[in-house]
Amino acid sequence: MLRSLIIYFTAVLVFSGCFNIVILSPVTIRVELQTTPLDTDEHIFLAGNLPQLGGWSATGLPFSQISDTKWIAEFKVKKGSSIEFKITRGSWNLEAMTEECIVPGNSALIANQDTTIIIEIPRWKDDCAAAGGRITGEVRYHEDFSSQYLTLPRDIIVWLPPGYTENERYPVLYMHDGQNIFDPLTSYIGQDWKVDEVATQLISENKMKKIIVVGIYCTELRVPEYSPVQLGDKYTQFLIQELKPFIDSRYPTLNDASNTAVMGSSMGGIISFHIAWENPDVFSMAGCLSPAFMVDDNEILERVNTYTGNKKPIKFYLDNGTVGLEAELAPAFEQMSKLLPQKGYTEDDLLVFVDDGAVHNEIAWANRIHIPLLFFFGTE
Repeated sequence: MLRSLIIYFTAVLVFSGCFNIVILSPVTIRVELQTTPLDTDEHIFLAGNLPQLGGWSATGLPFSQISDTKWIAEFKVKKGSSIEFKITRGSWNLEAMTEECIVPGNSALIANQDTTIIIEIPRWKDDCAAAGGRITGEVRYHEDFSSQYLTLPRDIIVWLPPGYTENERYPVLYMHDGQNIFDPLTSYIGQDWKVDEVATQLISENKMKKIIVVGIYCTELRVPEYSPVQLGDKYTQFLIQELKPFIDSRYPTLNDASNTAVMGSSMGGIISFHIAWENPDVFSMAGCLSPAFMVDDNEILERVNTYTGNKKPIKFYLDNGTVGLEAELAPAFEQMSKLLPQKGYTEDDLLVFVDDGAVHNEIAWANRIHIPLLFFFGTE
């Protein structure tokens, strides 16, 4: 059994990711650091699903420090409340990890009896990151990539396929929210899209072509940059006029439109659609996972609806779940799924998938990332 964070509740309980106990308000959670003491300006936070825990904000409920290695947090909940939480140092890049540098699952509690919980934290995510992430295959980083079109620089991560050689040329997939696609140590919720693992498996099984994947980290301006009517055109210029030429000059790419795809989720889904729709001479494939087509007052739906030109030479992959935020995205997703066939798209260049029961997160997208990879780059 993997050694994980150690949980005590009147007695010691060792767990591997998740655990279930019964508690009643008030709830007391104590943290004992097995790491070096924190700097004097650092703090520990309880991040969870309840409002008093910040609604999964990484800076939810602050702990009070008892000593160099001991911290305490107290809160009250209604009997029967379901509680999930994690421990951070104020950022999801600074959350508590297991000894083996594995992101533990959410700690899950039902508030039925009074309990004090003690958690031993052996490592933090930044400690693990310093020792190297958990990425399958070879990646190269281009940090602080700046742009004349965008205000903030961003990191770029490039994944190279198994058997990569400078003597062979490869199709390229550009993906938004690049910090979430390969490495759980940098991903938003500690779970990545597993593009590296899935692509490696599909390539090894000869089901998929070898491709290069370019992950573009987002910035604090993510929403306006991914919005077609705000900074989306500037982001598109950055991608087409700056990043793509840089990648094509540094790596042996097949740089024509027929070998170039763009993909993202949520706001990354709508900007992927926009980029390809307006630039089919550069991108011939667009993957839109859980796309937020309703933003900007359904502007992109209206744009497609009123388009009267020839069918654009683009393959579209659209998908959506059915639970939580996915249900809110569904009407616009369904409308786009009906509009594209009206513009001439068939099963040869349009794949629509509904993931029944799926929620809006990286775990769900990882579970179905193989579908667009095969649709765009499959060998059959």
